[in-house]
Order: sequence, then C-alpha cells, then structure tokens
Amino acid sequence: MKNIDDLKIGIVGLGLMGGAFAISLRKSNKHLKILAYDIDNKVLELAKSKNIIDELFYDAGKMVPKCNIVFLCINPKDVLEFMDKWMESFSPGTIITDIGGCKRKIFEKMETTLRDDIDFIPGHPMAGNENSGFLHAEKCNFNGKNYILVPLKRNKPDNLNLLKQLIYSIGFKRITETTAEDHDNKIAFTSQLCHVIASALIDCEPNTEITKFGGGSFEDLTRIAMLNVSMWTELFIENNDYLVERIEQFESSLDKLKILIAESKSKTLSDILGNVRNRRITME
Repeated sequence: MKNIDDLKIGIVGLGLMGGAFAISLRKSNKHLKILAYDIDNKVLELAKSKNIIDELFYDAGKMVPKCNIVFLCINPKDVLEFMDKWMESFSPGTIITDIGGCKRKIFEKMETTLRDDIDFIPGHPMAGNENSGFLHAEKCNFNGKNYILVPLKRNKPDNLNLLKQLIYSIGFKRITETTAEDHDNKIAFTSQLCHVIASALIDCEPNTEITKFGGGSFEDLTRIAMLNVSMWTELFIENNDYLVERIEQFESSLDKLKILIAESKSKTLSDILGNVRNRRITME
C-alpha cells in the first residue's frame, strides 16, 4: 500500500467541499502533492497563491494522469459526465472517489463500465455548511464528522484501506461502509428530509421580519435553508422515491402531534414528547 506522504491528490471542483478537502489535506499531510482543476480560473489561482494547492490545471485531461487519487467534488450528474469524458485519461492504478449525496446511479455505472485497471470508490463526507464556494471552504470543518463509503464489489482492499487512512488523516472520526440502496434510503432521512423541512418552514411564512421574535430555535432549524439551489434540486429529484417516503413518514408524525394539540390531549402528548426526548438522547 502506498504511503500518504508520497501521493499526488487531484481535486476536481474547488468549491466548498473541494476547497475544504484541499485545505484539510494541506494541514494534515505536509508532504503530499495537491493538484486541482476547476472551471473557475480565478478560484484555482487564488488557491495556488495561498499555497493550498501545488499545481493548478485549466484542463482536467492534463491533471488526472498525474494523480494517484482523484476526488470528484462535483454534483452526482457531473460525476457521471466527467467519468464518461475522462475515463481513458486516468493512469493505471488510480483511485477515484466522489462526494455526492446520491449513490445508486453512480454505483451502477461504475460497477459496469469502469476500466479494469483503475478503482472507483463511491464516498460521501457528512460535513459542510449552508454556504457554497471556495471562499467559505475554511469554515467547513471535518473534525469528528462521519464519512460514508459505498464500495464496489470490484474495489481492491488495499485501495479501500488507503482511502480510509487518508479520510481519517483529515479529521473524520467514523467511516461507515454500506450499500448504495441503504445509503440513499438513510440519507433521504438524515440529510435531504431535513433540508425539505427547513425549506418548507421558510416557505410557509412570508414575513422576513419574524426573526425579531427568534430565540435560537428558528435559526437552528432553518440555517440549512440557505442551500445551494442547483445541487439540492438535483439531489431531491434523483432520490425522489426514498425522499417522498421519508416526507410521508414525517407528515404522519406531524399529523399525529397536530391532532393531540388540537384536542388538548396533554397526557398522550406528554408521553410522546418524553419518548422523543429519550430517543434523541440515545442518538447522541
């Protein structure tokens, strides 16, 4: 297995997450080389001027042959298009991974069309914030966060272990391996449903000055409504089967609470709230 310090890491997309990966890799692994490609030349040049990356590339096809590991920090649809376009440009033995919030299409495509001499390991860092773009990347903290991997049947154990070692080195605390189906089902609940709820909460109240009455709860619940519109639209639609199931699951609980409140059934309401509190404490 390769030594991390000897690696050349390529990052495709220096947005919030790509920038955060570059910054975290630079801080935690002083000797590895970080290469980057982005459609925005100014972002590349800024990252280079700050010594966050070692080499910048205006052409992805010229970068990927130089890399041992490539992080595709772009939307799921763009991952598939990128692999279709540049599949033949990767050097033999390259490890490729993505960060996308939906996994079934990527898993199916990579399992059936990937070159035999390269390895694609689907991944999903459970980190980020409500901002987007490279300028906010420094605020994206990986320390103590979860990381999901969805290994292909064909992935080489040494490559999987090397990627895990790299992920732990930049601060992630726990790596969970799962299937593409299980990932998309659970992420529909823990991530996508939360963004739907936050969006609905903002959508249902047109008065933007209502925050004068906020005490923290509203702000905490709706922070993620300041989302990356194009990315979350794509994620909602791509995972719409599981997400709609999760929305209906939430609606059922909301309707139950609404009825108990409307009918002033304080004992039953108190019992449910007590169970909810205990379950949330257990989740910690």
